[in-house]
Order: sequence, then structure tokens, then C-alpha cells
Amino acid sequence: MAGKCDGLAVELLTRWVNLRAGDYAMGQDKRNDREKLLRLLTADPSSQPEMDEASFIRLVEKQREGAGADWHQRLPVLRDGRVTLRELQLTDVPGLVTNLTPDEVTRFLSPPPRTIEEFERFVAWTHWERAAGNYACFAVVPDGFDAAVGLFQLRTLEPSFATAEWGFALGSAFWGTGLFNAAAHLVLGFAFDQIKTHRLEARVAVPNGRGNGALRKLGAVQEGILRRSFLCNGHYLDQALWSILDDDWRRVKEIGRPTIH
Repeated sequence: MAGKCDGLAVELLTRWVNLRAGDYAMGQDKRNDREKLLRLLTADPSSQPEMDEASFIRLVEKQREGAGADWHQRLPVLRDGRVTLRELQLTDVPGLVTNLTPDEVTRFLSPPPRTIEEFERFVAWTHWERAAGNYACFAVVPDGFDAAVGLFQLRTLEPSFATAEWGFALGSAFWGTGLFNAAAHLVLGFAFDQIKTHRLEARVAVPNGRGNGALRKLGAVQEGILRRSFLCNGHYLDQALWSILDDDWRRVKEIGRPTIH
């Protein structure tokens, strides 16, 4: 029964994403989907007629416990002894606000959430997009910590996830500690070994020396420059286009991590 229920929940969550994107013009459709999902997940849907986003996430995730290994249902937990990568949770929000909003972190990023409320909506959005099969977002939790200090994102560029794009952000207190490299290898393993990505792309502002250097150390290949392709603080910046192929990843696994420090 759990598997059947979870599959229906994913279908309804996918419609919920579409509703929030404006694909359905009438508010009644949104109310009907909410009521159907509540009937599916609760004994008394009338008890929470105006469920907020945070409660909605908690309800769906409670129902999904033990639902299976499919990453659309729930992201796997990835560990290597120094760091754990897992699904973002609402309890991560205060740490994300602390670590990912300072200017030195956001300097070369698209405008991130800034407040508790904005990050809560972001967490909800990551769950909806993962359920739809479009996106995966991992929280970066160092050994000895309970909450996230950064995140890695994977976004499909075609329906099969054969070509995907990734991005990352990490609190500046953890720069230069080896945490990024450890987490990046876990994400690469998930992308190439578990969801069978063929090509993984990244776009990094050319002035972002730290970001470009990190990708180079991972074995990514710079394929070119996207001229004035990134609007940052009112100015268009060039971006470097990087790629890692599944063949590249196999070679990295065969020889280990000799270039990673």
C-alpha cells in the first residue's frame, strides 16, 4: 500500500508544481488537487483545509518513509566519512541562511533566497521538482554537524537526465577544507553511477577563480566561453562552460583522486 500511495502522491505533487508555475489558470484546480492529496494522506482532510507549505512537505515526507530507493521518491543518503549528502529539510533553513547569504558566497551566484521564509519556500520547491524528476538538491552536512552548510544541485537538460547541469554553494568557513571535493565526488557518483547521466555541465562566471579552479581539479574540461551570458549585480559577465562525461568519471574512479587536495 505504501508504494501505491507514494506513487499517487508523486503524481499529485507533479501537478502541484505545474499549478504553481501557472499551467492551470483556475484556482479550483489547485484546491481540488490539494483536497485529493489530503484525502490520500490523512484520515480527516477537513482538519487542515489551509495547510501551509511547511506542513505539506512534512505530511508528504512522513508518508514516503520506507517507500523505496527511487530518487524521485526520496534522494539517497550519500556518505564518505567526512561529509553526508541528503535531501534538504526544513531544519536546514537557519544554517543555509547563515552560510549561503554572505556577500562573499553570493558574489557570483544567481540571487539566492535571503530570509527564513524564502529558504522554506526553496526547500519546498526542491521537493516538488525532485518528485517531478527534474531536479535533485543535496544538503551538505559535514561530519559532526546536524544541519546543512551548503548544497549541490543537479538539473536535467533533457527528460532522461542524460545531459544535466550542476551547481553548488558552500559556506565560506568551509572553503579550503576539502569538504567541497569530498561532496563533489559523491554527487558525481550519484549522477553517473545511479541516474546514468552521460554529460554533466557547469557554467561558472569567468572572474570566479575559486569555482573554476574547483572544477578543473575535479577533472572537468573547459569547452568554451559563453560571452556576457550571466547577469550579476547589474552587469553581464562571461561564463566558462565546463563538462564532465561518464567516460571521464570512470577514469577518475580507476586512478583515484590524485589531483584533489
